[in-house]
Amino acid sequence: MREIALDTETTGLNPKAGHRVVEIGCVEMVNHVATGEHFHVYINPERDMPEEAFNVHGLSEEFLKKHPVFAKITDEFLEFIGDSPLVIHNATFDMGFLNWELKNLGRATLDMARAIDTVQIARKKFPGAQANLDALCKRFGIDNSNRQLHGALLDAELLADVYLELMGGRQTGLGLGEVETATDSDEIHVEKRQLREPRVFAPTTDELTRHAVFIDQLTDPIWKA
Repeated sequence: MREIALDTETTGLNPKAGHRVVEIGCVEMVNHVATGEHFHVYINPERDMPEEAFNVHGLSEEFLKKHPVFAKITDEFLEFIGDSPLVIHNATFDMGFLNWELKNLGRATLDMARAIDTVQIARKKFPGAQANLDALCKRFGIDNSNRQLHGALLDAELLADVYLELMGGRQTGLGLGEVETATDSDEIHVEKRQLREPRVFAPTTDELTRHAVFIDQLTDPIWKA
């Protein structure tokens, strides 16, 4: 089962206000495990970079001017994701930006139904707990020490690890992992069972005599009524 962990960086929070996608990171997963195949691109937004956004991802207007505009990377991006489900942390945000860019180019938009939102999964699995990516990395013991700033590819790689844990970890099926089985070449040691002499529980003659004396001393026992 092929899935794509996806993340974007943008110039702001609302595409309708003129904000644009500036970075896309995608990580291929098969059966919830990253394969090592990825797609990563920086994008020239053809506009300035607000300070608030720069403080989040560190991508400057000067740096991004050296990279292609969204129209130039669209085909390569769509080819990589194909028709695979998209695993996204807060899917509404990233899908909203990507579809705005595609719509402006007259291209078909991505169906929201193919998005798997890990924020929603985390909130259902851990009600009341923080569901941001850093908190989930800490919960699952995933090393995110390199995440000084947000980065689409790094975040997609961390998301792939988080998603694997949310789905049950590396042992997601009903099996109990690989079980070692004996082969013809394996030596099987069987210890011979030590037999013990049977224990004797019958009372001795002395015990029977003392028991009879004790019974005679009872007053009106029920078995003599």
